[in-house]
Amino acid sequence: MRAIVLDRYGPPERVMRLADLPVPVPGDGEVVVRVAAVSLNSWDVDLATGAALVRLEAPFRPKRRRRVIGSDVSGTVVAVGSGATRHRVGDAVFGELSAAGWGGFADRVAAREDAFVARPPEVDDLTAAALPQAASMAWQALGGAEAVMPNGSLNGRRVLIVGAGGGVGTFAIQLAKRGGAHVTAVERAMWKLDALAGIGADVVAAGVGDGAGSRHAFDLVLDVVGALPAPQSGELLAEGGRAAYIGGSPRRIAQVLVAGARAGRRSAAGADAETARRIGLLAAVPNRDLPEIAALAAAGELRAIIDGPHPLEQVPQQLARLRSGAVLGKAVIGLA
Repeated sequence: MRAIVLDRYGPPERVMRLADLPVPVPGDGEVVVRVAAVSLNSWDVDLATGAALVRLEAPFRPKRRRRVIGSDVSGTVVAVGSGATRHRVGDAVFGELSAAGWGGFADRVAAREDAFVARPPEVDDLTAAALPQAASMAWQALGGAEAVMPNGSLNGRRVLIVGAGGGVGTFAIQLAKRGGAHVTAVERAMWKLDALAGIGADVVAAGVGDGAGSRHAFDLVLDVVGALPAPQSGELLAEGGRAAYIGGSPRRIAQVLVAGARAGRRSAAGADAETARRIGLLAAVPNRDLPEIAALAAAGELRAIIDGPHPLEQVPQQLARLRSGAVLGKAVIGLA
């Protein structure tokens, strides 16, 4: 089968290449999926370049089990291992493989069957591949099903999304608007701003300082890229507000953890829980919410903004584009 392999750390276009690998055989409790589409994530860039957190586990070169990366896939089950009962040959499935061995940048991938959920027939493979990681992160960061339902807990709330032009941000705008929130979208790539307004953002700006934010203005700050220092997020929050960070440098992550711990100590010391401001990292749970997310996509209530489809051999170049900020929404590879 064809696969994009990662030989060493470095710029994706230099360290990844197309290769011919053996077709995988399902192990106990696994299924093999013929991949019809796979989307790109910033985690793929981190794994390819050897970002600091990646090198804590594998300091010098990628682990052999991560020779083929790629996590968000959609396709058809073509083989079922012993002990696997959730899916059958011929089932249309999709899911995130980051906790199940990766391997999505290939014609076929073997993974635990619980890494996949059923794909509704109304959702095409390109859309399904765009959903798993990005839409799940947006869903969970916003507060889950109760928050994003019409007249839910986000109704009338003010939400700031920083780094809104990627996959997480474009899904978060739509979900927050579905929940009735007023959404301010910040994206430094100004060419993306019109598209963000087109999917529902009430205010769009290239920076928080460009009229997008003011002191104590927001009930929720969602920082997708770790752009805001934690103290600045705290200043933007109204009483009882919450800041959720999804990405960022190790320094930013450490800063957020410290700020979150301090806020927790202040709350424990007697601050009113309803007025306390909270800051923390999102600990996303893969695949948990995909059936609900897919149902919204099937009903036309959630749209994937797709860059592509691109051919498999273009994975290194498309990861380079993603790394540079040149992708609006989700870059998707089509194999079908």
